[in-house]
Amino acid sequence: MDAPVQSTTLRGLARALVQSGKLKEAEAEKLLVQAVENQRSFPEELVAGQKISSLDLALFVSQIFGIPFLDLSAFDESYVPKEVVNAKMIRKHQIVPLSKRGNRLIIAVVDPANESAQEEIRFQTGLAVDPIVVDLSKLLPFVKKLGESLGEALEVDSDEEFADALSSGDGALETNPEDDEEDAPVVKFLQKILQDGINEGASDIHFEPYEKFYRIRFRIDGALKEVTMPPVAIKDKLASRIKVISRLDITEKRVPQDGRMKLVLSKTRAIDFRVSTLPTLHGEKIVMRILDPTSATLGIEALGYEPEQKDALMDAIHRPYGMILVTGPTGSGKTVSLYTCLNLLNEPGINISTAEDPAEINLAGINQVNVDDKVGLTFASALRAFLRQDPDIIMVGEIRDLETAEIAVKAAQTGHLVLSTLHTNDAPQTLTRLINMGVPLFNIASSVLLITAQRLTRRLCTCKQAIEMPPKKVLLEAGFKEADLDGSWTLYGPGGCDRCKGSGYKGRVGIYQVMPVSEEMQRLIMNNCTSLDIEAQAKREGVKNLRESGLLKVMQGVTSLEEVLGSTNL
Repeated sequence: MDAPVQSTTLRGLARALVQSGKLKEAEAEKLLVQAVENQRSFPEELVAGQKISSLDLALFVSQIFGIPFLDLSAFDESYVPKEVVNAKMIRKHQIVPLSKRGNRLIIAVVDPANESAQEEIRFQTGLAVDPIVVDLSKLLPFVKKLGESLGEALEVDSDEEFADALSSGDGALETNPEDDEEDAPVVKFLQKILQDGINEGASDIHFEPYEKFYRIRFRIDGALKEVTMPPVAIKDKLASRIKVISRLDITEKRVPQDGRMKLVLSKTRAIDFRVSTLPTLHGEKIVMRILDPTSATLGIEALGYEPEQKDALMDAIHRPYGMILVTGPTGSGKTVSLYTCLNLLNEPGINISTAEDPAEINLAGINQVNVDDKVGLTFASALRAFLRQDPDIIMVGEIRDLETAEIAVKAAQTGHLVLSTLHTNDAPQTLTRLINMGVPLFNIASSVLLITAQRLTRRLCTCKQAIEMPPKKVLLEAGFKEADLDGSWTLYGPGGCDRCKGSGYKGRVGIYQVMPVSEEMQRLIMNNCTSLDIEAQAKREGVKNLRESGLLKVMQGVTSLEEVLGSTNL
């Protein structure tokens, strides 16, 4: 057997692997080049190329360099001295500070031969560095989690970088350097609030001034949670800073204003914020809606449709023409449902146009229009323009009036697929709402293909706990059927862990009533029926109402009975 090649050009870990016979010199050189091209570290490229497992690599490094090995999964994150090394350094060098003793800092590394990284940490901290070898597969998630907790999600570490990362919907902002210097604490505070909101998965951030205190709350999984109460003196400067970034009039404090801003997280990801101001007794209340475009690419499976509901929806959206309506209160996930459908239909051969107030999710390949009543760009005028633009699919943010409804119906009858929303309590009421608007009965019966009503309910965390079944009478009153109470399922309630921060819930799931408009329903519509008639027919056809769909989620252990009872009517 040939002796291992003694490399003279390679250094550090690559040289050690070649000298031990685990890699050929040509392989090591190729991996080093690929690592640079893929913007990864050499150990990452090594493991990704399946040349060695991450655990074997760690044990090899520990033995060759004589450095102790630590199983990072057994290490408690709360012991990390977070104030010593900043998030940028942690992510850049893929290290985790484990403990600080006197003037010595112990760090977890994969490649202790990377002297430049250790030298940079020594320079920044002023401490002597002692490396400990860990498994790469356990280090990377730890680095990500620690980086996020220190604010790495924004990839900025100074006020200037934060200001550069923020822009209005029209582009970068010009600001006065003197104002920036004076307001630096406010900028830094706003930076932290936005970081925390994104990291915690908030959908809205509320800035609320009162007479004797100032409160900031996040809406997480549908519930508001107070996060901080900064000094009251900060309220005007914070409001002004947000309004400047959102291109709102900072001198006007007497009327509500709406704007947008964008936060660039990285080269490939940016978060939009819809900003709304409201003059109150004690100052301007500001609500920032976090618009994450990744929510539209989750896929139809992640939304919570039951198999038969999903099949009915997929059948409808792949029809060549007709109207699909999504109904529910504000915040019930209607926009995400519509954009998930549009994302499935978004192909090079399809022309899709949307009119919204405003466009909440940017999706490449779709022509999106923000309606503006002040300049005459209404839903109705946008729809008329769409029909002259050779469309295949049209999405209307909301049908608010008879004019918009009539044009949408006309489009659905002339070879276009139309998707839109209405504010009604359930699917049957949507049809009677159109009738009450004044849309002719024949037009409704001939154009509407399917109606989906929906609600969002909190999803039980993985720490959920089995709880005792309530009395049979209580379950029957809640909407369960006798056949459901056969003892084949377990009732779960919220637990409490670090992942859900003790609430017992993590994320949200949709509850749906998916009602295809059948021929019998069309006949009922033509006879000027009521919503009760439509509801009775839907029940005969096996359409689950919102409560029944919610109870099914309870039986599946997805959510709790309390959540379903609180979000649906029997």
